[in-house]
Amino acid sequence: MKRVGIVAKPDAGEARAVVGRLIEWLGARGLKVLLEKETAPLAPDAGVSQASRTELPGQVDFLIVLGGDGTLLAVARAVGDLGIPLLGVNLGGLGFLTATTLDEMIPALEAFLQGQMVIEERMMLAARVRRSERSVSELLALNDVVIMKSAMSRIIDLSVSVEGQSATAYRADGLIIATPTGSTAYSLSAGGPILFPTMDAVVLTPICSHTLTARPVVLPGTQRIEVTLFSNQEVMLTVDGQVGVGLRERDTVEVQRAASRIRLVRFPQKHFFSVLRTKLKWGER
Repeated sequence: MKRVGIVAKPDAGEARAVVGRLIEWLGARGLKVLLEKETAPLAPDAGVSQASRTELPGQVDFLIVLGGDGTLLAVARAVGDLGIPLLGVNLGGLGFLTATTLDEMIPALEAFLQGQMVIEERMMLAARVRRSERSVSELLALNDVVIMKSAMSRIIDLSVSVEGQSATAYRADGLIIATPTGSTAYSLSAGGPILFPTMDAVVLTPICSHTLTARPVVLPGTQRIEVTLFSNQEVMLTVDGQVGVGLRERDTVEVQRAASRIRLVRFPQKHFFSVLRTKLKWGER
């Protein structure tokens, strides 16, 4: 490892001090540091190279993400199929994906340089919107792909097919299509199951379905899912709750496992169930 990229949430309270500390620590070990352009103003006198968020992953061997889960999700989509390992350091709230605390940051980097950290691979989803058989949008998601009505819209009608075979229909506020990583996010809040994050699977979770028989479904990650909208009202497709595109009646959203996988760095002892207990109070009575 020779080149390390740093991306920080600029308005995080401790971001400026942490970025400066990282630049000094990494430089002392002979590592070249590159800052994301929106992060660079936090260290104006550092004299290090800069790159846009889309360009940065292609210029480094390792990425440190300072912020919350939202920051890491955005960076993960920018990394795409490059396979750059990501270390998420929590400067935000829940920090489910950015599970490394600020106090653990330097020990984590030391352990990574010594080959003592675990690298977990997480599947992503590729979503494509088809309109009159023409592709109008293509998006990547680490957490989820969500089809949802606007605040003032009525219940929407959705038809779902799996591998070209009719599967089910929903009359609901929307539908969440989540990865195992995203199973502990919006899908969980909507009543979906928790999946182990390194599984190869997809969860379909309806949002406030109009029928009691509609329940979350877990599918193999190899399955191609198509959701067709049969409502003429305001409906949005969003990925990871950050990027969206408006849908029209008869649009079809095609979702399948992306070719790219995201590699997250963690301590060996900080396994999934310990994070569940810490962040979601899993198993407490």
